[in-house]
Amino acid sequence: MQNLTLLDGQKFQITIQRLCHQLIENHNDFSGSVILGIQPRGILLSRRITEELRKILPDATILSGNLDITFYRDDIGRKDGPILPNSTQIDFIIEGKKVILVDDVLWTGRTIRAAMDAMLAFGRPEKVELLVLVDRRFSRHLPIEPDYIGIQVDSINSQRVAVSWKETDQEDKVTLLSEK
Repeated sequence: MQNLTLLDGQKFQITIQRLCHQLIENHNDFSGSVILGIQPRGILLSRRITEELRKILPDATILSGNLDITFYRDDIGRKDGPILPNSTQIDFIIEGKKVILVDDVLWTGRTIRAAMDAMLAFGRPEKVELLVLVDRRFSRHLPIEPDYIGIQVDSINSQRVAVSWKETDQEDKVTLLSEK
């Protein structure tokens, strides 16, 4: 496999900060907004975004949770072996709130569709926005587009985008993996 580093080090952190400032432009003090990280990898970005927002806005109350989409996926019966769900942690009401769904990579849009279905079990939000670290354009199966984008990548189906996190992988890095 050939690896191409798309984002790492200082640029990775600057991208997180830029996304936070874009959120602040639209959500002010977050009094009417909540952040939901999509399990499993979206929660890592969601936590990082929430931590950075709390540094920038120390007096704001920023509600953040984790959303499991396992049983809302359209491919649930297509995988071998037992289905192992993640946990949902939402200890606030999303009814009437502006919800920011967070995921690491947007590719086909199927994960986001599942997340919207799962989220509705917790109430009807006023508005839903999507924040992604990597937008793999031109590969959608569903008409879903992000509101906040870290980086955009034009890739082909045989390529894969890998996001590494300092918390789990010892470094912050986005890599495009290609077969030789």
